[in-house]
Amino acid sequence: MSKEAIVKRIHDLGILPVIAIEDAEKAVPLAKALCDGGLPAAEITFRTACAKEAIMKIRKELPDMLVGAGTVLTKQQVDEALEAGSEFIVTPGFNPEIVKYAIEKGAIIMPGTATPGEMEQAMTLGLDIVKFFPAEQNGGLAKLKAVSAPYSKLRFIPTGGINAANLTDYIKFPKIIACGGTWMVKKDLIDSENWAEITRLTEEAVRSMLGLEFAHMGINCESGEEALNAAKLLNTMFGFGYNDGNSSCFTAERKIELCKSPKPGKFGHIAIATNSVSRAAEFFKAKGYELLDESTIPSGMVYFKDEFMGFGVHLVRKK
Repeated sequence: MSKEAIVKRIHDLGILPVIAIEDAEKAVPLAKALCDGGLPAAEITFRTACAKEAIMKIRKELPDMLVGAGTVLTKQQVDEALEAGSEFIVTPGFNPEIVKYAIEKGAIIMPGTATPGEMEQAMTLGLDIVKFFPAEQNGGLAKLKAVSAPYSKLRFIPTGGINAANLTDYIKFPKIIACGGTWMVKKDLIDSENWAEITRLTEEAVRSMLGLEFAHMGINCESGEEALNAAKLLNTMFGFGYNDGNSSCFTAERKIELCKSPKPGKFGHIAIATNSVSRAAEFFKAKGYELLDESTIPSGMVYFKDEFMGFGVHLVRKK
């Protein structure tokens, strides 16, 4: 997989579970639990002796899962990570010697940075993605926004202190391509082989990141006159007010859209708002749902192929 494809996949997943595995035999069931929760990705840290073996097992049994190596500190670990099939390498700090060695080996490396000086060193070596670590202990999102301001082309993977409570705040910042975290893969859950709880926490994290919520319902009308008359009637009856737009009339605080010409869906459509249309699209595709036209995703909207009770359903980016 090319660097561009791997970076896109990291972005679309949005979360990188950071895992320290002490028993390689638990690697595959753990990986399956993450996949079942909608997060087919893992950063296996070299904090344990079986990291290489764990990566190899996952790559063999789940070849479609995105797997990288974390806490890489030495040239030997770089070699072991690549031999195991790691698709990317993450370091906790910025060691120019290790970063250069990994680049020479053709690896995709995202070194840890905490200061503008380290970020500039990474950029000097041609890198455009770095880890921000430890995120919360190093000033959190506020500091990341401040120090990243001069570096328009640099993107970040903050890790350290990120959890279900602050994930959404981080992921909304455009310069963040994903967040690293351990809260869904805690040691006690792995030790007790509580795969069901890991799956539950993973799906909870993904849905929190996506921020899915009802946006509005659209009703197909045959003409602009019909749509406007319907909007006026709802205003007369209920005092909802309305806005007459070019292609639709909105009423009920924009919860009802009266379309001046039919849009996808026999009767109309249901709009579901999300923090990221591209991430939500990948999440639903992985669950087997088909999309109507993926070319509309960059504009912040995409329809599902199938209707729901005669209504089309589309994702729309939150404003």
